[in-house]
Amino acid sequence: MTKPFTIGITGGSGSGKTYLIENLSNRFKPEEVCLISQDNYYRPREEQVTDENGVQNFDLPGAIDDVRFYNDLLKLKQGETIVKQEYTFNNPSAIPKTIELRPASILIVEGIFVQYFKEIENQLDLKIFIEAKDHVKLSRRIRRDNDQRGYDLDDVLYRYQHHVMPVYEKFIDPLKHNADLVIPNNSHFDRAIEVLVLSLKARLTGL
Repeated sequence: MTKPFTIGITGGSGSGKTYLIENLSNRFKPEEVCLISQDNYYRPREEQVTDENGVQNFDLPGAIDDVRFYNDLLKLKQGETIVKQEYTFNNPSAIPKTIELRPASILIVEGIFVQYFKEIENQLDLKIFIEAKDHVKLSRRIRRDNDQRGYDLDDVLYRYQHHVMPVYEKFIDPLKHNADLVIPNNSHFDRAIEVLVLSLKARLTGL
């Protein structure tokens, strides 16, 4: 199997990583693109660090099982298929899905810490950082955490103020300058997506 072209997509929570990935996935055949997301590599809830108020902090680098994330990434690059359970956070109504990751010509690695973990960053051929204004990210976070993760508004706002933003400012934002491509996404970034799609399709044609 030809070595896949590996793209890392990162940025703050609510910056638009999922939107970008969904748009990319819709433009390619399933066998052409594989997505491995950091969201499915959180450590079990009982292993998460709690803050001074007893609230579990899922936004620290240590919340991620980076060793397993890295090992699965290597397996995919070597042509192996990965089967694992979806991580559903604390949403009691969510039934975990079985996820099957198949090797593909384009491998997308997504998550807020894909550049932070150096062993993962070193596997990336292209590093994309998505940025957005704080109030835009907060609005998106509120909608996502309420709909998908079962957090109420007070919980979302607390986590954003005490967990999300401090971690972003300390660990994530400084890595923006190491990215190959920085995409602003305060309203939309459809033109940037079009450029990226054209570039990737040209690469596929040359494989």
